[in-house]
Amino acid sequence: MWRRVASLSSLISSSNSSFHGQVPAACRLTIWESLTTGIAQQAKGVSKEKTPFITFVLGGPGSGKGTQCIKIVETFGFTHLSAGDLLRQEIASNSADGAMILNTIKEGRIVPSEVTVKLIQKEMESNDNHKFLIDGFPRSEENRIAFERIIGAEPNIVLFFDCPEEEMVKRVLNRNQGRVDDNIDTVRKRLKVFEALNLPVINYYSQRGKLYTINAVGTVDEIFEQVLPVFTASEDQEVSAKELRKSSWGKANRS
Repeated sequence: MWRRVASLSSLISSSNSSFHGQVPAACRLTIWESLTTGIAQQAKGVSKEKTPFITFVLGGPGSGKGTQCIKIVETFGFTHLSAGDLLRQEIASNSADGAMILNTIKEGRIVPSEVTVKLIQKEMESNDNHKFLIDGFPRSEENRIAFERIIGAEPNIVLFFDCPEEEMVKRVLNRNQGRVDDNIDTVRKRLKVFEALNLPVINYYSQRGKLYTINAVGTVDEIFEQVLPVFTASEDQEVSAKELRKSSWGKANRS
């Protein structure tokens, strides 16, 4: 479906597995050069349809990633797609897939990749926005491969909210949202599954230069202070690229 021409995030990512401070000026220059590559081709009539800007948001249950997604949406205008919420909506629909999903979650297992990806795909295709936060997915290498195969795109940025297990258990039990998976036995199962299956995904994106590890202990605002520079850098470059694109198109039309 969508194909990403170039990875912005691979140019703005830190070489370390964690992110600290602002994106260096040298990195910003490299991003600028990447974003402006191909502008001449667009002026000659190549399709100007926007490629989706995809951010994966990873972290165990109770790591606070959902709360941070709300702040990212408010600040940067992304559309938030929670894999967990989409699965729960399917459960509530009383479909055959919903019944299967419910049983799978109760057993602390991962829902089949294609089921989750197709729910995400449906939401992306029905949305006019081109910037997406995909929350809680992929949770395994199988998920990751299925997403890239079905959607036809890779993420631009991957956020990993790193939080100690006991803190996550405490948060999940205290949130009292009435969810079927918010009990201590299921939470422990989910954390074990997450640790076993998500680490290869985290390592993969770290090696690809797309991973930002966020220390998820602290107040909501303290944690968001770590998130802000990641999106501020990409937002600045997107605006600059738009302005240069307009200038290039104007010159092409006058020639």
